[in-house]
Amino acid sequence: QVQLVESGGGLVQAGGSLRLSCAASGRTFSTYVMGWFRQAPGKEREFAAAIRWSGGSPYYADSAKGRFTISKDNAENTVYLQMNSLKPEDTAVYFCNARRIRGLPKNEYWGQGTQVTVSS
Repeated sequence: QVQLVESGGGLVQAGGSLRLSCAASGRTFSTYVMGWFRQAPGKEREFAAAIRWSGGSPYYADSAKGRFTISKDNAENTVYLQMNSLKPEDTAVYFCNARRIRGLPKNEYWGQGTQVTVSS
């Protein structure tokens, strides 16, 4: 079955960096957009970054732009989120997402999430 497995979360001080990984398996993702979302305690899940598996320019939320970089390695079936200049407000569970944008059915998959905690 399709599986998205996040890793790389942890505890860092403000101003530090982390690199999250999303290992994707179970199908071909050539028609999918791969993305990162986050959910802080007591808040709604929000978009952070995304990129098409087939290539192209990445997309970023305003809160992520300039600090976060999404990338991928198609051969490894892995999507990354490099997070720099981390702030306490970045503290959240970060989820990997895959959404089909061409063809049918319109599948969507989520990972279990990885915790990122930024201390002041």
